[in-house]
Amino acid sequence: MKLKRELGLLEVFCIASGTMISSGLFVLPALAYAQAGPAIVASYFFASLFAMTGMFSQAELVSAMPKAGGTYFYVSRSMGPAVGIINGIITWFSLSLKSAFALVGMAAFIKIVCPAIDVHLIAIALCILFVIINIISAKKTGRTQIFLVVGLFGVLAFYVIKGIPAVDIHNFEPFAPAGFASILAVAGFVFVSYGGLLKIASIAEEVKNPGKTVPFAMVLSLVVVSIFYILVVFVTSGTGILKFGTETPSLMPISDGAAVFLGSKGKIILSIAAILAFVSTANAGIMAASRYLYASGKDKVLPESFANVSKRFGTPHVAILVTGLFMVIALFLDLDVLVKAASAVLIITFIFSCLCVIILRESRLQNYQPKFKSPLYPWMQIAGIIGCGALLISLGAKALIASGAFIAIGFFIYWFYGRIKSNREFALLHLIERITAKELTTRSMENELREIVRERDEIVKDKFDELVEKACVMDFDEKLNRNDFFQKVAAGLNKPLDLSKSAILEKLTERENQSTTALTPFLAIPHIIVEGEHSFSLLIARCKNGISFSDEDKEIKAVFVLAGTLDERPFHLRALAAVAGIVQDPRFEEKWLSAKDEHALRDILLLGKRRRFT
Repeated sequence: MKLKRELGLLEVFCIASGTMISSGLFVLPALAYAQAGPAIVASYFFASLFAMTGMFSQAELVSAMPKAGGTYFYVSRSMGPAVGIINGIITWFSLSLKSAFALVGMAAFIKIVCPAIDVHLIAIALCILFVIINIISAKKTGRTQIFLVVGLFGVLAFYVIKGIPAVDIHNFEPFAPAGFASILAVAGFVFVSYGGLLKIASIAEEVKNPGKTVPFAMVLSLVVVSIFYILVVFVTSGTGILKFGTETPSLMPISDGAAVFLGSKGKIILSIAAILAFVSTANAGIMAASRYLYASGKDKVLPESFANVSKRFGTPHVAILVTGLFMVIALFLDLDVLVKAASAVLIITFIFSCLCVIILRESRLQNYQPKFKSPLYPWMQIAGIIGCGALLISLGAKALIASGAFIAIGFFIYWFYGRIKSNREFALLHLIERITAKELTTRSMENELREIVRERDEIVKDKFDELVEKACVMDFDEKLNRNDFFQKVAAGLNKPLDLSKSAILEKLTERENQSTTALTPFLAIPHIIVEGEHSFSLLIARCKNGISFSDEDKEIKAVFVLAGTLDERPFHLRALAAVAGIVQDPRFEEKWLSAKDEHALRDILLLGKRRRFT
């Protein structure tokens, strides 16, 4: 059973934004300021730049492969199931821990209103609540996010507008008391704040028109949230309430900042906003993290029960329940190192995203057809790999060891379970094949990508698709004259049409003598009427060195031969219109000549943009 496509741009934007403006804004600024001082404004700026390089790569990948599981799916299709399951497991750990941290982070704020309540019990209760919401409907999850995020943005805008006049510029002196190295280190520390981008990728299979909606939502959420991050951190730093070098930084710095220029009521309002932000992160976090288990179950690298979808609600209930259970356990863990580990894992995932784009593009897979392409390729990806690598190193040994432990768990699961169950083709093999000229692959990767494009673009198979799938495909290297070519066509069509080769050759020659069927110097569409009833066939041909149709048209490289009985005349005209629509693609000639084999030629027609006939 498939997941429902019911999330629009607003829901997707709010899911990403809501999960980014929680701990990254309401808790981490004080911890970051203690390490870097006022320079945390620059740290957040650099973190957003490095996130941008990975975001553009992820936007391209998700627009090409909008499947549940996000980074797991495209990493496994790019670098293989071993790297894919490792990435999927560590990302699941990261998103689950970040969401659990969001619930625990509510403690400092709830104590303001209800100091006697056991915070862990409240966090567990909220976790159970959001598990139920996620099981019932992804749409309800998205609507919940809209309510939470709109309220958050309103409160934060109020905080910035009222706070800017209260900023004292002297509080930014010295700007970087711990030096430039601390700016980079803290940029890595707060990088976990941008984990919401991964959550968009993981739910892409449930988004309407994902090829366009997901990339736009990614760009929009990163830009909007980055602006809020920088402005809010600037205002909070300017109030002077943050302390550099302290070992016990405040866990509610934004609320403390509000108290300076808005009084006690302002502190309460910002505390409520912080609670909404943490709730938002936990709500969307369960949704996103569970899709990694769901996708791994579909690929059989984890137990297939993780891929079970509720018949009643259309959601992956087993994956959601397991994610919720792990979050409950995580509520009682030491979170300091785990936050750094979560950042480290996110950085590794962004590096993987950059590598995936390079591998997929250079593998020259024909059916890798992203709706959005990362700008400045490959420099954007190279900058992302180098920059994120520097951030990773700056996090320190503990974070690297913790993330290394997660990677080891992922490899353990693959080696003892996934390796036995899964044997998928991946893009890296195609790249190696291209470099070494050795046959290493089959058509399975191209076929899977073709079906993904069909699902993404909601392509409904029609009679012309069925015709293409049954069509005879010929691929010639040598140069041919028209007569030699028609003889080969007659040999290819005599069985489908149940006519003699000589009869077909005669009709093709007669039709060509009436007027040339060469429509351009590159393309010809010979079409003939044959005797009989209810018969129609298509022959597809490519000649890399050209077919000489006439003195004027000596380099025809693409030929579509249509042959049918008179009663199929209406479909004959529709088939002509379908071919005409496909060849209008500005890159048609390039695609045609670079197609790897006969199957690739057929896919050009199956995935070509045209009017579809019901």
